Amino acid sequence: MKLLVTGATGKLGSKIVNVLLSKVSADQLAVSVRHPEKAEDLRVKGVDVREGDFDKPETLETAFKGIDRLLIISADGDTETRIRQHSNAVAAAKNAGVSFIAYTSIANAQESTNFLAEVHKATEEAILQTGIPYSFLRNNWYLENELSTIQGVQAGAPWITSAGEGKVGWALQQDYAEAGAEVLAGEGHENTIYELSGKLLSQEDIAAAVSTVIGKEVPVQQVDDTTYAEIMTKAGVPDFVVPMLVAIQKDIREGSLEIESEDFEKLLGRSETPIVEGIRQLIN
Repeated sequence: MKLLVTGATGKLGSKIVNVLLSKVSADQLAVSVRHPEKAEDLRVKGVDVREGDFDKPETLETAFKGIDRLLIISADGDTETRIRQHSNAVAAAKNAGVSFIAYTSIANAQESTNFLAEVHKATEEAILQTGIPYSFLRNNWYLENELSTIQGVQAGAPWITSAGEGKVGWALQQDYAEAGAEVLAGEGHENTIYELSGKLLSQEDIAAAVSTVIGKEVPVQQVDDTTYAEIMTKAGVPDFVVPMLVAIQKDIREGSLEIESEDFEKLLGRSETPIVEGIRQLIN
């Protein structure tokens, strides 16, 4: 059985590959990357490194040849670009005869109002239309996404948010990586959906967890979206990033990530890393 992970040199992809190397022999594992030279460390370990560019469908079909089980890690970019790229990957998987597709999606993808959900809904639907057995890994939110805010708090800033009382199922990328590796290398995951969500926490809850780790009070400053955007701009966030950050706050406020689930425990045999421990790992 041959497994392949796309985007294997990215933050999540590299973690998934490392977990897989503890589960299967290197000769069972292939990776598809845009720049194979950046995966030389994997090649040295015996991993089959293949060129695969989501903007060049012909490279994907070649990369996916002889692959039994494929994990497509969602790409970065604007909505239109990502949908096109993901469609290329799904079509290439079908043409190459892949027998199982796992995909990193978002919480509650088909019904979600989250601004990121359109990409994932379209990709899930494209995979379903192939008729290939699948597993949708609906990742909630990476704790790593809050690292810059945590660093600001360490430097003396308050926890600034416009997310109101909205809750999030934060978890470390390592937890998501272990879940993804289990689905790709394990058995019995055909035609499944896993809502991978940590314990639901508010902004006040995560600020309190940060306070516990750094040993000082972390005040929470709730503002409106306009004020939040102004603060982010003054903090030096690039202009093109600010609207995305505001959209994230709005989507959290409106509950798009409030998905309760025990699927981490189902896949890993344990709960996700507790929030305090996760924050400790991030900043140490």
